[in-house]
Amino acid sequence: MDGSTEPRSTEPRSTEPRIAEPRLWTVQRELREQATYTDLTHAFHPGQPHFPAFPDEQRETPFDMSRGDGFNVHRYTIVGQWGTHVDPPVHFVAGARSLDLIPVEQMILPLVVLDITQRVEKDPDATPTLDDVADWESRNGAIPAGSFVALRTGWHHRWPDAAAMANRDAGGVSHTPGWSAEVLRYLVEDAGVTAIGHEQTDTDPGSATSKGDFSLELYVLEQDRWQIELMANLDRLPEAGALLVASWPKPLGGSGFPARLFALHLAE
Repeated sequence: MDGSTEPRSTEPRSTEPRIAEPRLWTVQRELREQATYTDLTHAFHPGQPHFPAFPDEQRETPFDMSRGDGFNVHRYTIVGQWGTHVDPPVHFVAGARSLDLIPVEQMILPLVVLDITQRVEKDPDATPTLDDVADWESRNGAIPAGSFVALRTGWHHRWPDAAAMANRDAGGVSHTPGWSAEVLRYLVEDAGVTAIGHEQTDTDPGSATSKGDFSLELYVLEQDRWQIELMANLDRLPEAGALLVASWPKPLGGSGFPARLFALHLAE
């Protein structure tokens, strides 16, 4: 200090222009501030509903802080098709694309929600029709090429009750909703969607899977599409306008794995 009593300068500290925020950072900030984020994933655990031929999850804790270890570590023994999971084409088609070959560009997609919940409440064997698709398109325009179409049935509310999910009658036949051949053909061959998803355990309705018929799932995967099974919370989304973000680990040659997926949508 030199003891000077001259007033401080009121000039701006810098005359350089302010550096613009990178555009994607602006987009992310706007999404964080304006969008609703909805988790579409069930948390998996031992004893949960699953395809009856698959073994249950085994979970061990080789390192446990409650036993005096310095950290917690779990060992999970699961099949790839466990909980909310992704099925790549190789799941049913030898030599087809595996999980590591699905590009990250396909992990964020326009999300179409096709809702047949009211019919399922009256008939658990209900499947979507081309009239359902036509009604959706009359309200929202053509289903976007490259989109993800999710079948909303209300079935996710039955999770994690295995008996309720399977909904078997006295003869052991499962009565669950599923896709229909006509709608899947339209979505794949006409609309050109990238992937599909649903709330129930299988692509095919329970009346078909009870007879060992998985022809609709085979059709989807044979067309080099992938799918998500056992989705949650589709009833919290608009039927059009949301984005799906789906991700999973990258096992080399992997034929399926639990997935984490969520949707973003803006208020109407």
